[in-house]
Amino acid sequence: MSRRISGFKPTGHLQLGNYAGAIRPVVDAQHDHPTVAFIADLHAMTVPHDPSRLRELSLEVGGLLLAAGVDPARTVLYRQSDLTAHSELHYLLECVTSYGEAHRMIQFKEAHFKNKDGGSGSRLSLLTYPVLQAADILLHDIDEVPVGRDQRQHVELTRDLALRFNERYGPVFTVPSTVLAPVAARLADLSDPTAKMGKTNASANGVLFLLDPPDVLRRKIMRAVTDGGTEVVYDPEGKPGVSNLLDILAGCTGDQPAEIATKYANYGELKEAAAAAVIDLLRPIQRRYHDLSPEDIEHTLRAGADRARERADATVGRAREALGLTSGRRAPAGSRGTPVTAAPAR
Repeated sequence: MSRRISGFKPTGHLQLGNYAGAIRPVVDAQHDHPTVAFIADLHAMTVPHDPSRLRELSLEVGGLLLAAGVDPARTVLYRQSDLTAHSELHYLLECVTSYGEAHRMIQFKEAHFKNKDGGSGSRLSLLTYPVLQAADILLHDIDEVPVGRDQRQHVELTRDLALRFNERYGPVFTVPSTVLAPVAARLADLSDPTAKMGKTNASANGVLFLLDPPDVLRRKIMRAVTDGGTEVVYDPEGKPGVSNLLDILAGCTGDQPAEIATKYANYGELKEAAAAAVIDLLRPIQRRYHDLSPEDIEHTLRAGADRARERADATVGRAREALGLTSGRRAPAGSRGTPVTAAPAR
């Protein structure tokens, strides 16, 4: 069976869009594919960050993945920084990557030039993180990478680097293929249906976080921006607010938003139904999350890193040998030769 991988960046509290678009697909696929899921805390350092918040969010993301159904017996679940092979392979891959390849990554350009200083204050890691992403994938002999369309460019870079390395230095890496993730509705901010619901939005009022208490979830949905008129129809262009509520409800029930629209006579009924569905969906996840202690989560993540280490270290060892470095593997006992000693003083 093809091996798959997904990473989760701890840059904010996970929200409903993260669950529908990324977490649930991992939970569903882990029964049919050997799966690696990791908390990408090294990626979270490409922008200014608070160290204590990074640690807290890493544990929170790990706990929510477990609570949502990621099974550590089926899925290799760990924290990226607990596996030093990521950083080592990142550098080795930088040695076969050109500046131009990294610089033309779309997400780097967008983030770089949003800076008020014209981009001069951007961290170097923001430029090179697609190479770290390639290392994340290639470490585990991944066959398929499920991604949205906005991430296809990064997987193509991974493929290019793997093919180039294999051609120059020998067959070291499995060359992954891109698998477009099932299209999930792009959930919008409840306060501004023209903006994406995200875990780092400036205001939390329009974001449904996975750990929001039921009364907070309900209040946010009941205050959601709607549209002119009173008819409930699915029209993302003409009625983005109502259509977003229908997408949220569809994401909870599995029904089609256009079909759901026919069941409600007005916006109030739709909001009531959406609030009830979101609360029902998240209640068991929240319960399981709160049953976990930080020590439980930490132990699971470290055990996952231990489980991932053998394959990752073997991959780095092959890459080191191919590049002309020592493999880093331990020599058999008695094979180390005679240590060199200092020459006697004259």
